[in-house]
Amino acid sequence: MRNMLTVKTPDEVLDLIQTAFTPLNRPAETVPLDAALGRVLAAPIRASEFVPGFDRSTVDGYALRSADTFGCSDALPALLTRVGEVLMGEAPPGSVGPGECMAIPTGGALPPGADGVQMVEYSEDYGDGTVGILKSVAPGNNLIFKGDDVKPGDLVLPAARRLQPQDIGALAALGVTEVPVRPQVRVGVLSTGDEIVPPEQVPGSGQVRDVNAPLVGAVLTQAGARVTQYGIFPDDEPTLRAGVAKALVENDLVVLSGGSSVGAKDAAVTVLSSFGELLFHGIAMKPGKPTLLAKSGEKPLMGLPGHPVAALFSTHLFVCPLLARLEGRTLRRRALKAVLTETVGANHGRAQYNGVFLSEENGTLLARPVRGKSGLITTLAGADGYFCIPRDCEGFSAGTEISVITFTAE
Repeated sequence: MRNMLTVKTPDEVLDLIQTAFTPLNRPAETVPLDAALGRVLAAPIRASEFVPGFDRSTVDGYALRSADTFGCSDALPALLTRVGEVLMGEAPPGSVGPGECMAIPTGGALPPGADGVQMVEYSEDYGDGTVGILKSVAPGNNLIFKGDDVKPGDLVLPAARRLQPQDIGALAALGVTEVPVRPQVRVGVLSTGDEIVPPEQVPGSGQVRDVNAPLVGAVLTQAGARVTQYGIFPDDEPTLRAGVAKALVENDLVVLSGGSSVGAKDAAVTVLSSFGELLFHGIAMKPGKPTLLAKSGEKPLMGLPGHPVAALFSTHLFVCPLLARLEGRTLRRRALKAVLTETVGANHGRAQYNGVFLSEENGTLLARPVRGKSGLITTLAGADGYFCIPRDCEGFSAGTEISVITFTAE
């Protein structure tokens, strides 16, 4: 029987990840804009031009000189001569002089001479080329000026940012169609266990389908990794060692689920540590205590518990930060404040993680705890996130405000 090493706390594990590993030393890549979502920027993006490139209206109305409208009202409108119309996507047909105005659509280019726009709701077109303005306009009203968004040299996106949809829009506005990104982290995922069969196979007596490989692969793909599945390996050290060796050569990170406990046939710790240094075996948490981490050269090898819920939490809590470290960025968790609907106890002397379902009632976000054991993954189906009960706490009572970390991407 192999004994676990002295367990580490979750915070100690996160600190170890930062000190034991460094970002990948591979050259940056350039990808087209439509393939950049979720990738990590390799360099800061600065504006090379003004956005917008011209003064433009934010409303449908009339471009005019604000001085011509001072003191006007419904009872005493300012009477202006309409001298044309600005068309979308075209330069103004002329300029606006004193006592003149020009019709302009939302987004239209401001004609020379005008310094404001009055919306059509505060105007009257008398049909004879004269327009009445019923409310005065201050200079700059209803306008976006050239460069209001960005000017040449402005920092738009910092390096090491994982690109979100709004970032893609900003890059498009700048005309950036080729994006410098850091290489994706290549992750090899393996499962081990004599009782494990592929998801497409009907389990026999004593067998279960492989939940962890698809589960872990999905989490890491969502987190931006390029995942390769290596299949299921028996609890046989030579066979498992060969599979891990192949994955280690072909990837930057290897994740093995199953076989991480201390039973006689749990081979993960022996196999993973044989490739280099065993950094820890055991975390003071529930579920997920048997999690382990080894290092081969500069490459991490993570061993996850075989129980699916434990594997899910270990992946979110530790493999995702490890992935971010290899990408050279800081992982940002999305946390929400919610009120716990039921009392949840904890007296294990370990940090306890519980899944929750979120709902809203009378404007209050509620968190209903998931009840179930670490081997029952379907209990977490539809769950929105999780919360932690610290190791020195006996639990949270119903009505406690908690911080919920969402399962969704950053």
